[in-house]
Amino acid sequence: MPYSRAARQELRCGRNATSRRSFPQIVMNKILHPMTGALVLRIALGLVFIAHALLKLFVFTLPGTVAFFSAHGFPGWTAYPVFAMELLGGVLLLGGVGVRWVALALIPVMIGALFVHAPNGWTFVSPEGGWEYPAFLLAVLFVQATLGGGWLTVTSRRSEAARSR
Repeated sequence: MPYSRAARQELRCGRNATSRRSFPQIVMNKILHPMTGALVLRIALGLVFIAHALLKLFVFTLPGTVAFFSAHGFPGWTAYPVFAMELLGGVLLLGGVGVRWVALALIPVMIGALFVHAPNGWTFVSPEGGWEYPAFLLAVLFVQATLGGGWLTVTSRRSEAARSR
């Protein structure tokens, strides 16, 4: 019995239980899916920003971070919003809440870090740290903002529910 055009398309795309795609193909298509890449990127970014915020709190201390900001030409009080943005931004990224907006909101923080580290040379292992790591995080935040959050985001669950109505 010949299949309809729609049925053949479903078979090719693997949307049917009778799909002829092999198990490794199905698994690899899920693993190598752009949504999986966006998820891994989001988790890594969230962990990095939480780690940086906690470093400011527990290692450098907030008064020490204020002094560092002042020594580099920023108003000292800006250390507090930067700390809050890094911590809250990291938590929101991990939770998959407003990922695009959070990534965009963290870009100015990384631009500030880029200005601080630019005079120290390229590599981040230079004394006082170079600009390569802040520049990389800046680029990655832009990529996250363009890709979105990937799988397992609050936004994707909400949009899936809206589509199913």
